Formats: sequence, C-alpha cells, structure tokens
Amino acid sequence: MQGFIGELKRRNVLRVAAFYAGAGWLLVQIATQVFPFFDISNGAVRSVVLVVLCGFPCALALAWVYELTPEGIKRDRDVDHSAPAAVRAGRKLDRWIIVVLALAVLLLLARTFMSSRDAPAAIAGKSIAVLPLVNESGDPANEYFSDGLSEELISVLGQLHPLRVIGRASSFQFKDSREDPKDIGQKLNVATLLEGSVRRDANRVRIVAELVNAADGTQLWSRIYDRELQDIFAVQSEIAQDVAATLKITLLGSEGRSAARPSNQSLDAYNALLQGNFYVDRSGENELHRAIAFYQDALRLDANYALAHARLALAWEQLARQDLGGADAYAAFAKARAEATQALSLDASLAEAHVALGYVHLSGDFDLASAETEFRRAMELAPETSAPKNALAVIVADRGHIDEALSLVRQSLALDPLGARGFFRLAEFQIALRHFDEAEQSLRRAMELQPRGSQNHALLAVIEIELGRIDAAAADADSEPDEFWRAHATALTRQLLGDPQKADAALNALIERFAIVGPFQIATVYALRKDTDKMFEWLDRAYAIRDPGVNGLLWAPFLNNYRKDPRFAAFCRKAGLPLPPID
Repeated sequence: MQGFIGELKRRNVLRVAAFYAGAGWLLVQIATQVFPFFDISNGAVRSVVLVVLCGFPCALALAWVYELTPEGIKRDRDVDHSAPAAVRAGRKLDRWIIVVLALAVLLLLARTFMSSRDAPAAIAGKSIAVLPLVNESGDPANEYFSDGLSEELISVLGQLHPLRVIGRASSFQFKDSREDPKDIGQKLNVATLLEGSVRRDANRVRIVAELVNAADGTQLWSRIYDRELQDIFAVQSEIAQDVAATLKITLLGSEGRSAARPSNQSLDAYNALLQGNFYVDRSGENELHRAIAFYQDALRLDANYALAHARLALAWEQLARQDLGGADAYAAFAKARAEATQALSLDASLAEAHVALGYVHLSGDFDLASAETEFRRAMELAPETSAPKNALAVIVADRGHIDEALSLVRQSLALDPLGARGFFRLAEFQIALRHFDEAEQSLRRAMELQPRGSQNHALLAVIEIELGRIDAAAADADSEPDEFWRAHATALTRQLLGDPQKADAALNALIERFAIVGPFQIATVYALRKDTDKMFEWLDRAYAIRDPGVNGLLWAPFLNNYRKDPRFAAFCRKAGLPLPPID
C-alpha cells in the first residue's frame, strides 16, 4: 500500500486530484451564481456539476498515464523523474494548487460575509415575544378582546429601548400551542416570552401575566392585574414597566402609552377597534367589510380616534387593491386617503397612518416617490416593526432594485421570523432574480406557516412553469384556494399543456370573470402566449383603471421578456416607472 501511495505521489496523481477538486468546486460555484443572471437555465448548472463529477476519475486516470513536462505532455514511462525538469513540473502544479485554494477561501469568506450581513441577529438578552393571551372568560365571543390586548402589549413593549419585540404574525403562530418555551424561543429567536390569560367579566378584567426565560422555561416574574375595565390602558403601561424593570431597560418618553387609547377614553370605541382588528386579520372581502363597519363605529364614538382612522384607511386600501375594480376601487382609495390624512392630522407620529397613506400613493396614485417618503417615515417612527420594511421593499423593487428589496424583507423577517407574508414576498423577489430553487424554498416555508394562504399555490405554479415542470404547475393551479388567483394560474398553465382549445377557454374564462379587477394578470397570460399586441393592450387597460399590479412591471414574471420592445419603455414612461435596463 505504501508503494502504491508512493507511486501516486511520483506520478503527481495526488497533486492533480487536489487541483481538480479545487478548480471543479470553483467552477460549480461560479455556474450557480452567474448563470441565473444571464437567464441560463438550471439544467445548464446541473450539467456543469455532472461534467465536473464525471471528469474527476478521468483526470486521475490521465494523471496516472501521462506527465506534464516542459516539452509538453508525455507518457509517464518516457519521463525521467530524476531530472530537474520533472521536479519543476511538480512544483508548478503545487503553485497552481495554492492559487486555486486561495481563490476558494476568498469565495467562502465572501459568501460567509454576505450571508451574515442579512442573517437575523443572534438571540440577545433584550428580546421578547408576546404569546397570545388565553381567553378565560368562558365566552368564545370575547376572543377578540384577548387577541386585541395581546396586540396592544406588542405595540406598547415596542416602545421599550432597546428591546426587540417579535411581530404579531409570528407570535400568533403559537396561539393555543403547547410547545416548550425553549423551542418557541429558538423559533422566534428571542430570550424571553410574555404569556398569560385574560378574564373579562362585565366591567372588570383580570390579566395574569408571566415573563419566562425562553432558554430554560424558568419564570422571571408573575403578576395578577385585577382592575376595572376602564383601567385597561393603565394595565398595559404597568405590564410594560414591569417588563422594563425585570430586563433592566429604559422606558421611552411615551411611558408605554398605547396608540389604541381613544382620545375621549371611550371603552366602547376601543372595543369596536379591537373587533375591527379581529376581522381584518381573518382576511377576505366580507371580513374587510365587517372590519370597516366596526372601525366606523369606533369613530362615531370618538371622531378624534387617530388609530381608528389609520386602521380604517388600511382596510379601505386593502379592499380596493385586492377585491374591487373600476369606479368602486377609485371610491375606496379616496376614502382610504381621507382617513389616512385625518389620522395624520390628529397624530403625525402614528406609523400606521404613514403606512396607510403610503399604500394609497402606491396603489391608488401610482406615485412611487410619495409612497416611499411615507414608508421611510414609518420606518423612522417604528424601526422595530416589520410592516414598514415590507412596504418599502415593494417600492424599492418597483424601482428595479431587487437586491435591496430582498435585504429589507430579510430585515422584516428578523422581526417577524414566522410571518408567512414575508416569505411570500421573499419568493417574489427571488423569482425576479431568477433564483427559482431559493424562491421555491421560501414559498414552501410560507405555505407551511399559512397552508390556505391566498396566492401561494398560484405563485408556486409560476415557479414550476419557469422550471419547465408544467404538469406540477397545473396541479398547483388547481390547488389555489382563491378564485381569482386560481383562474389566473389555470390560464397560465393551460397555455403550455399542448391543447390550444383548453388554453383559449381558460384565458377567456379569466377575462369574462375578472377583466375589471385583473387586467394586469391577463396581460401576463398574453405575455406567456407571446401575443405582444394583446399584452400591451391589457397593460394599457390596467394602467387606465390603476391596477396595482402595474407598479411591479419591472419584476413581474413573463412580462420582462419584452423589455427590448420599444412599447415597453414607452409604457414605463406613461406609468411613471423607471426605464428598464436592456440586457
């Protein structure tokens, strides 16, 4: 065996193996990072990997039989290994091995730096998640109250500096959960958990709060707050102060003031606000209408209730963007604008009002600059909340800066690590960069967190189409729970299944049912059909009715294949979008 190893060394087989392994690894890394930017398919990347793997034994066999000499390549038996030239050839291979290994180390360091830059912060001692308080009133109808109080505690604790507070979407993943505190802490990347229960009885409320060390489940403190219902806002402030004292952190000047406190201290107005929040979180057009009714009730009870104006603005904007079209959408956007403006006139420091007005500028006005101003102001006012970061990410992407948008979404996920919408947004931007494998992972994570989430399966169908998995795409389209997105995904996939009649029927069905609310999506189907005249016709219709999808033209799937068409740049100018780079 020693003789065989010695022969491998003499023939430079081990040197060739080291050089080939390093160079092959570098080649694979370059292919996986560079090919997507040139729209080269993943199949080409897989081919590179296979060629590198198959070439390894061939390289070793050639190294055994042949030798590199100053006179060229010769058979090993014809080379005098005792000659100085043979030694120089071996040293030359050593230098090449050093160069390849140095390049590999540099690439690894660069990748480590880039991944750590956007990675969530390590678990810090001053971090907390508010788990949903358990409703112990005995009446399920009071669940909105316990959920609302949990949300307000998240908001109030967010005023503690420098406490990092996990957002609602992630914390509420553990509603009614029996998971171990250590597991929850690891999943949410926090050091402490606030949990407890609420019992509401007529005009009294009892809150049991417990602060837990997530690392070992030990109790840091526990307290019972037994108060009159009218003292609910004072209780929230007391809990915040107790948390601050326990974690040895300072309270900001607002001293834990809840933005949900009505201006006239009306408990009925506060109660209506919480009920509105409850229905917004359930999503759907009918639920949004119910939420709007409760927010309007809150404002009838307190016309100066800034947060109720802001939440009403967000509900009207969401309804206009997701469920309405034409004149109805215009009217809803106008109501959203009026409510957001009123909220800011009452409280200019209310981050949610700036977010609401930003979305009106974005979706209703196609005014990216004004929307960006509002979202950035919201980030300044509420740096430890995820919503402004997600909103700003959309603006940045609409301007064509997808890498920056990805960074913002990752920052939001650090604050809301189990937020399904964050992973969905991440997948959208990864698709825009043609990182389809990463996009699929992000989207499947979103689907784990929200299995019946709207648009998840439709976006997965887009990924499957891009990867050439048409049958899988059709199955995903059929699994989409939302009617509009199911019709859109079905129309897309039917164009590629080889049956023109079914393709036309699916497209016509989409147009017949959703021409008013979905002209932008209809344009994407025509883009996939390579019918550019119809594509631009429907883009014009989308712009005419202020379809929010138009803002995302620069990163929308399929449409970007036509950037070189002069009509694409002309449409961007009309819609106020940046001119796209031409590859």
